[in-house]
Formats: sequence, C-alpha cells, structure tokens
Amino acid sequence: MKIAIASDHAAFEFNRQLTTWLQTHGHEVVNFGCSGTESCDYPDFGIPAVQALVAGKVDRTILCCNNGIGMSILANKIPGAVAALVYNEECARMTREHHNSNVLCLGAQQFPAERLIEFVRLWLETEFAGGRHERRIAKARALDGKV
Repeated sequence: MKIAIASDHAAFEFNRQLTTWLQTHGHEVVNFGCSGTESCDYPDFGIPAVQALVAGKVDRTILCCNNGIGMSILANKIPGAVAALVYNEECARMTREHHNSNVLCLGAQQFPAERLIEFVRLWLETEFAGGRHERRIAKARALDGKV
C-alpha cells in the first residue's frame, strides 16, 4: 500500500519510527514532513499529505501531531478526506470497518510509540464492512459533494 504520512515537530520522532515500521511491513511511504523538532505549523505538512490522497496519488494518509486534534480538524476540511482521530485499538478498527476512513490521525505525545503503531496496524488491516455503513457515510460525504 502507498501511504502518505505527515507530522509536525511534536511528532517528528514518531514519524521516523512509523516510517521505518511501514517500510519494514512492505508499504511505500511518501513522507510530507516535517524535517526536525523545531517548531512548525502542522497545516504546512498535513494539507499536501491529504491532497495527495484525494488526488489518488496515495492509498491512505496518516497524520501525527501532539494530540492529533489539529490534524484531524484540518484533514476533515478537505473534500474527499474521511479522517479519524483514534485513541484505542477498537476505535482504530471501527473507523475503517464502519466509517471507511482514509486518513488516520494520531496524538504522538499521548501514547507510547508501540501502542500508536498497533493503532496503525489495525487500521491498515481492517476492511470496510459496507452494507448499512455505506448508506450512513454517504449521507456525510454528500455534504462535501464527494458521494
């Protein structure tokens, strides 16, 4: 799978760990930054990563910042993105199974890296269930014209 990832300074170290993990597990990573721990603005990195997704250049996107909230708000403003901030294993699984999310948002300073990577693993391995869930998310997607 081709995966875009982006982070701000607060998640820089986790971005490096996640990139290595993804590549080790056979994924192609397109990293949109940032380049270090110096303070920066998360939209500068999150916007192009999500735009790559909605343009069809990558299959999914993972965004990381201190708590994941800013990246989640940002991603959901881009038509075609279905971003979910997850905080446990069940949420990571259900956001794919029930909501068909294509953007995963993580709070890199809220959990140990090993737990965050488990969220990523579950999110990547879980398939969308479709059925009644398709009807429900279609109603939300209609709001951004991406039915």
